[in-house]
Amino acid sequence: MTRFKSLDIFRGFTLAAMILVNNPGNYHHVFPQLEHSIWHGCTFTDLIFPFFLFAVGNSMAFSLKNSDQLAPGLYWNKILKRTIILFLLGVFLNIFPFGEWNSLHQFEWIPFAKYRYFGVLQRIAICYFSTAIILYYFRDKGAAIISILLLFVYWLVCYFGNPADPYSLDGWFGTALDIRIFGASHLYHGEGTAFDPEDLWSVFPAISQTIFGYIAGKYIIQKLTGKRELMRLLILGLFFILIGYLWSFAFPINKKIWTSSYCIFTTGIALSFLGILIYLIEFQHIRGIFYTIFDDFGKNTLFIYCLSGLIPTVCSFILIGETQQNLWSFSYQALFSNWQFQSLASALFALLFVTLNWLIAYYLRKKNIYIKI
Repeated sequence: MTRFKSLDIFRGFTLAAMILVNNPGNYHHVFPQLEHSIWHGCTFTDLIFPFFLFAVGNSMAFSLKNSDQLAPGLYWNKILKRTIILFLLGVFLNIFPFGEWNSLHQFEWIPFAKYRYFGVLQRIAICYFSTAIILYYFRDKGAAIISILLLFVYWLVCYFGNPADPYSLDGWFGTALDIRIFGASHLYHGEGTAFDPEDLWSVFPAISQTIFGYIAGKYIIQKLTGKRELMRLLILGLFFILIGYLWSFAFPINKKIWTSSYCIFTTGIALSFLGILIYLIEFQHIRGIFYTIFDDFGKNTLFIYCLSGLIPTVCSFILIGETQQNLWSFSYQALFSNWQFQSLASALFALLFVTLNWLIAYYLRKKNIYIKI
């Protein structure tokens, strides 16, 4: 089975982009494309999480390649171990450092009632586990059929869950179920209300996205031998983009409730982007600084992702001077407080943080340290 470096570069690029958009210097000054869409729509930032799930599917084409030769016990031990570790890591990142400063700069423990259950790694864990189950019992063709069925079933459930207003923040059916099952305090409140964009209900089209990534990865490593196969991949990507766009007139493209049109649309962009990377890297053998950077990010993806979440949290927890400004804000102000264009300054600060994470990834690669689960 041929190892395509472009798959690693795709994963590394996605991680670097995720770190960039997650860590602006000033959340009040961010370029529109480095923020999520307010509701319907798709920005550059809205592409990153589906790219991540698509890359997870790509990786599964390698990690599960001999799964049919494993005894059921060994297979499920492997799958469950990774799923549990990913999910618990996500919960840990949500609640670390287990406390916060109050208005008087006094430390207060975060009560269990405020712990958020869901998040990015939790969704990846659920998609990984679900995709592994589907592939084990239904194989590739069955998984492809199920992925399509999930998209249409989710569309129907969204619509009939609240026919009067199915696709709005207040009208989407999943929030009421989340509050009833998990409680409002355990949900994300970034929209100004209890609403979790990584909950259990919108995960179904995300599972389809992971399956699409697996099918694409398997096609690339088993059948892509020349430009004809590459052209088919690119045409398929454009076809998915078109279908997703047309579907959006009935079922709007929306990352926060992960609509089926959003899944198809972003999968098409992922296929097209991956096709371009294959042409440049595998066919034209282009290498350079960006190749090296993204390759380093792709070597220790999970570790660097967790580290990129822990560093800002720790910095935001460290208070400095009489004003008790946290270290993250202090660092931004020290470097960019006099800049006239604050959106540019905010993006450059995020880029510096990406560079810091790359230096760590570079060091790990030079030392042949690869942290995997």
